[in-house]
Amino acid sequence: MDPSKVSIFKTYEKPRGEGGASSFATFMIIGPVCFFLGMLFSSFPYDYPLLWTTEATPAAFYDQLEIHLRFLHASPPIIARILHIAISVGFVGFFIKLFKPSEANLLFDGASLVLYLIATVVYITNIVKGLRIVTMGVYGVPEGNTEIAIGREDSLRVLAASNTILALVLVGVLVLQAGQWYAERKDLDESIKYEKEQEEKAATKSPKTGTHVTRSASKKKQ
Repeated sequence: MDPSKVSIFKTYEKPRGEGGASSFATFMIIGPVCFFLGMLFSSFPYDYPLLWTTEATPAAFYDQLEIHLRFLHASPPIIARILHIAISVGFVGFFIKLFKPSEANLLFDGASLVLYLIATVVYITNIVKGLRIVTMGVYGVPEGNTEIAIGREDSLRVLAASNTILALVLVGVLVLQAGQWYAERKDLDESIKYEKEQEEKAATKSPKTGTHVTRSASKKKQ
């Protein structure tokens, strides 16, 4: 049974190198992801005392962190535009790879796109909102119709945890893209090996058929 007929989505057979892990669209995905991971790594010294140590965090650190986050949020608009352009480049790369997708595109790129969407949602709902709260300095306000209010320290910890979640999700995108490259490389090696075996079988059969023809021809002459 043809797997493409069983799948919900229609798949296509693509030429080697087109839409695969070595295509230009893949670099359009990996580039922004690595760029975002670099930004998150630069925030790790601020996140480490909040999440990854058992020692009590001094109150002066929260003041310094607030100053840093306010400065980051008050950066020129061109900074945010560059960030949003980088996010858009990643989406364009996914859409290019998922246009007339193969089975590998559906499996690896589809899962990568889901993770990329999760990262975008976390960025919009947690990080952007958290930066606005820090800039306004308004903590402990209940959200919506609930009575749940988050204080200053917890709000900063939520921001740090959001950075960690973003990093894990983006690393997952890189792992899936690397898995696609490995799967395609393995499939290519197997296909080359199979073609060589077929050529060797054809080469071993051809001398036998040639000798058989010459013998029959010599008998007819006699």
